[in-house]
Amino acid sequence: MPPLDSPALLADAIASLSGKLKRKLREHATLGDLTPSQIAVLTRLEREGPATAAKLAQAEGMRPQSMSAIIQALQAEGFLESAPDPDDGRQLILSLTAACRKRIAANRAARRDWLSQAIRAKLSPAEQKQLAAGIELINRLTET
Repeated sequence: MPPLDSPALLADAIASLSGKLKRKLREHATLGDLTPSQIAVLTRLEREGPATAAKLAQAEGMRPQSMSAIIQALQAEGFLESAPDPDDGRQLILSLTAACRKRIAANRAARRDWLSQAIRAKLSPAEQKQLAAGIELINRLTET
């Protein structure tokens, strides 16, 4: 690896490595063959709570028809459940099923376990401390 002696080279290296790490973590995912759009919907519902299809479409920047196809696929997999919107009976409120929440938790655990084992196997205790220091610095870069 060439020396990272400028902010531009550091930025390129961080961007490249974050992409590689994301791909490696995806390899150890257990949610199945979901599309990026399906994963985005599940992630949004997990983080922000139940929502209507219209709100999900708006939040994801897509047409309601496209969101309907995503929702139907996720419901067919048993990931989503719906209930009538108490404010507007014509709409449904979508939320994650308990089974989906369990799979998401298992998915995170599998990725965390893989990464933890890789850190333990490939890095010495001194290198692990260096990695921790680097993470603190990257956290500072992402703070608003």
